[in-house]
Amino acid sequence: MTERTKIIQKMLKMQREFIKQEQNGGFSAAEYYSDEGLGEYKKQYDELARKLVDLAHAEKGSHR
Repeated sequence: MTERTKIIQKMLKMQREFIKQEQNGGFSAAEYYSDEGLGEYKKQYDELARKLVDLAHAEKGSHR
């Protein structure tokens, strides 16, 4: 399994967990938009997304 595939699977898992928690009323709108409420989740997801973009650019030999 490639690193890209692992990152995508991790992101999809995080999305499923987020949706499940959201549908169960796991957080408020204020928590969603604040850095304190879901800050760590957002930070981790953002890091994965950036890494995925970097891998795609490296694969195609392009730059952002």
